[in-house]
Amino acid sequence: MKKTEMAVKGKPKPKPKPVLWVATPQRLIAIDMSKLKINHYDSPKFEVLPLPLFNMLNLAKKDFPFGMSCFVRDSKLYMVGGEKPKPGASPLLFPRQPRKVGHDKSFGDRGLSPYVYVSDLSNLITCGLDLRKHHTPMLGAKPIPIVEEIEGKIYVLSGTPWQAECLLPVPTFEVYDPSIEQWKPLPEPPFHEERWPSSQIYKVIYHSVVGTTIYVLALSDRDYSDYYYSYNVNEGNWKLVGKSVDKLPVPYPFTPLCVGKFVPAYNDIFIYIQFDRVYAAMIHSNDKSSPTRYQHLDEVDGDLLNRDVPSIKGVVVELGEHEMCIMQPGITDSEHDKLGPCCSILYITTFKVEKLLHSSSSSQARGLKILKTTDASDVSQTSSHHDNDVQDIRAPFLSITCLSKGFYDLDAWGPEAPHICSAFFHQFNRYERGVFANINFRLVTWTTF
Repeated sequence: MKKTEMAVKGKPKPKPKPVLWVATPQRLIAIDMSKLKINHYDSPKFEVLPLPLFNMLNLAKKDFPFGMSCFVRDSKLYMVGGEKPKPGASPLLFPRQPRKVGHDKSFGDRGLSPYVYVSDLSNLITCGLDLRKHHTPMLGAKPIPIVEEIEGKIYVLSGTPWQAECLLPVPTFEVYDPSIEQWKPLPEPPFHEERWPSSQIYKVIYHSVVGTTIYVLALSDRDYSDYYYSYNVNEGNWKLVGKSVDKLPVPYPFTPLCVGKFVPAYNDIFIYIQFDRVYAAMIHSNDKSSPTRYQHLDEVDGDLLNRDVPSIKGVVVELGEHEMCIMQPGITDSEHDKLGPCCSILYITTFKVEKLLHSSSSSQARGLKILKTTDASDVSQTSSHHDNDVQDIRAPFLSITCLSKGFYDLDAWGPEAPHICSAFFHQFNRYERGVFANINFRLVTWTTF
């Protein structure tokens, strides 16, 4: 026994294992980031590569709800909400024809799930694959939930169900306090509260979080138009902001129309996706007199643009102090010859972000044209106008080094459209008894669809 232990100790320790976790409506996928490559679209050797998986849990086959979202806390993965198709229904059919399949009315609340499932993320071999029901379910079932952590508490809001057969269970909005392991109901959002008795339309489109405020773009029953709403966790009440993004008191990149994250090393550099383009914004939150500056990250999205790939809302993930990741799913058109016709694909790029010297110098000294934004109304809501403004900034303030980029096929994704419910990164950096342990993780803002 001692000889065996000596042999194990004598072996060189393996390098840390970086893993990118992605929750889709039907699967929990672990991507081995050490196998991501630089695969330029215009290269003669270009090919659509298989997604390098470390692990994959088929949630549908394991009888878990469809469309759960997740959060990470204290080295544990929590998956919440979702919908349960009828017993025996094909998991391939529900995302395509949910009304025809219907819900398992014996599960949860008429087929909608209030349950929370948890997995221990301390072991690379079993993490994500050992989901078990948590002893504290939510107070109300929530399909396709929006999940955000704000000031140490977990806020969960009902999203848009795949199959709306009746009014949503209440509360549709609640908060979890991990310190006491309790859920608390919160005020009903107007877009869930204002339902006519005959209405079965729920449409939560996009959301964002700025400080302690949640912004939501949702469909209203009043005139079937999209409205912006806000909820401040300290004030504890919902407010109708209006129809126009101009009404939001935040810079354009922070609105629900964009998805982004701050670079951990810098408290003023925000990386975000607007449609299929990737930008950086230098936002001086403590100095409103300083203009917000923008830079189009062509190094990041250059391979993605103009590829005839209608994109679905992507995600931005923090990988380290200076490293970021963009994941942009999409479906090719019927005549795409290089990526393949009508294929689900995933564009992944990882990159390092560093400020250039004197990036905060005055625009006059450097001869730059800088787009000034002290509130959201200064930034155009249309992508074309916003693109022109960004292109007018002739000198970058960031240096971007691509670590990997390429298109990957989604055979492992499942038959549904390639939506991302949640995504997060963690790294196993210690080797114990033959397995990696002790992770560092970073979380990404969840998307809705």
